[in-house]
Amino acid sequence: MRDFSSDHRWLSLNTATVRKQGDLVAIIDACARHGIRAIDPWRDQVAAIGLDRAVRAVRDAGLELSGYCRGGMFTSDAAHRIEARDDNRRAVDEAKALGAPCIVLVVGGLPQYSRPGSAASKDIVAARTQVHDAIAEMLEYAKGASMPLAIEPLHPAYAADRACVNTTKQALDICDELDPQRTGALGVALDVYHIWWDPELMPQIARAGKDRLLAFHVCDWLVPTKDILNDRGMMGDGVIDIKSARSAVEAQGFAGYSEIEIFSSDWWARPMDEVLRTCIERHRTVV
Repeated sequence: MRDFSSDHRWLSLNTATVRKQGDLVAIIDACARHGIRAIDPWRDQVAAIGLDRAVRAVRDAGLELSGYCRGGMFTSDAAHRIEARDDNRRAVDEAKALGAPCIVLVVGGLPQYSRPGSAASKDIVAARTQVHDAIAEMLEYAKGASMPLAIEPLHPAYAADRACVNTTKQALDICDELDPQRTGALGVALDVYHIWWDPELMPQIARAGKDRLLAFHVCDWLVPTKDILNDRGMMGDGVIDIKSARSAVEAQGFAGYSEIEIFSSDWWARPMDEVLRTCIERHRTVV
């Protein structure tokens, strides 16, 4: 396993971690000040400053990307499926312009939550079928842009509203069905917040192998967790054995960034420089 104790070369900042403290340009400037060399920006943050300006800001700061958040939210009623398809194609185009190595897919839950305005449904089996089919369709477009897709399994607490793919096994089953030759076009983004509890995690990481492991995200699970969405912990403040998870993905050959992604009302209330200093310190000591 790589030694992170002496530098933070392999730290990437998911820009949601400081989304309340400034726009994407301010975040990029702060990363440059702190010697953070990679980011994973969110589409709404890019849209807020404009794609062309975002591309210039990333380039001028000499930053790399560890991913692009996010595509997906595939599930909808029939009236909204073209909207979902076209939105995901735009995500591919944006990721290509920014130089992202992959698009992270949060696949969606029940239609009324994934695509507001869709007719309500409680059929999660149908939702999962729709996710499979929509990823297959998006994959064809993404291949044309040479843009890999990374399915992110989310904790089961999010099954209704954000993602009905909830385990690494489910995500890899889709990968194996749609990309059996392991071309590199389809893989997984593993976030320890969502997968740490899974008794099948380690064998599934081994099953993924280097060619399916496209992104690795870190934060921590607090006990108690006060808000399932916006109370993630800074690494080291919770119960996740982060080093074991990183050791497992690196044993398969993953050599990319450990991307810090923290949705937290607590950390959003702190100055950006304080958050980034803490991220760097914890990346060296806990990740």
